[in-house]
Parts: sequence; C-alpha cells; structure tokens
Amino acid sequence: MASHRLIQHIGKKYGLAMSEAVYDRLNEYYFVEGHSLNDKPRLAQVVSATMSDLLDGEYPSPEELLEFLNGNQGRQEIMEALDGLQQLGVHGIPKFIIEGSYMVDGAARSEVFVDIFREIEARGEIKSGPVFGDILGVSEATIANGSHLPRHIPESA
Repeated sequence: MASHRLIQHIGKKYGLAMSEAVYDRLNEYYFVEGHSLNDKPRLAQVVSATMSDLLDGEYPSPEELLEFLNGNQGRQEIMEALDGLQQLGVHGIPKFIIEGSYMVDGAARSEVFVDIFREIEARGEIKSGPVFGDILGVSEATIANGSHLPRHIPESA
C-alpha cells in the first residue's frame, strides 16, 4: 500500500512522467533486486535518489518521503481504486483498461491492442478518459501532460 500511495503522490505533485519513472525503478528494486517494498526507510532512499537523477532543481529528500510514507495521505484514494478494480473484475496484473470499456490482459497478443487502437483511430476520437483519474485525485492538467516523456525531466513537469 505504501508504494502505491507514494507513486500516486509523486504523479500528482511531479507529473505522470516522474511517477512512471519511479514506478519502473521500484519494479526493478522489487522484482530484479529482490528488496521489500515494505521497508519504508529504504524505499524513501531509493525513490529520492531516483528523482534526484531525473529532476532539475529540487526533489524530495528521503526524510520528506519517509514522513509521507508513515502517514495516511492517499490511502482512501488507493482503497477506492482497488474497489473499482474489483468491480471491473480485475483480479491480477498486468491488465490494460482502454477507454474504460476494453480490458486486455497483459499477456494478450499485440494484434488485440492493434485492433482496439485501429478502431479508436477510425472513430477519430476517444470515448472516455482515464478510469481512475478522479478517484486518485489526478488533475486533468497532469493527465494531459502524459506519462511518456524523455528520461530527463525538467523541474516544471
């Protein structure tokens, strides 16, 4: 729960590109390096170091991140998002929800994604935005900025 809250917090404060970069680093930290995501002091160190490598200017210190991790900010939003996933029938990851109606397993063949995106392209518009933006409190401006930006992220992201 702590790492989910932290990713959400970073996305709201620093933008989705930064939260994606931190998420990628935490996947490596957990799945490749074998570290626990429940070790809050170490988690705060790793995230602060990751952000310092990517941001121009100020980034949160390990102490600031640890203070966040030891609090409850964002907990209710994450619980509501988990409830929403259960209601959609999502019980495992990776799972892609496109336009709030298409659900695709992460192991799906590429043709499944291509077919969905070709349908959207032919339609010329997207039916709906992110499913959990409102629940997680992510602003429309943050969503509009997107999440796939260059590796080095300017301070104003």
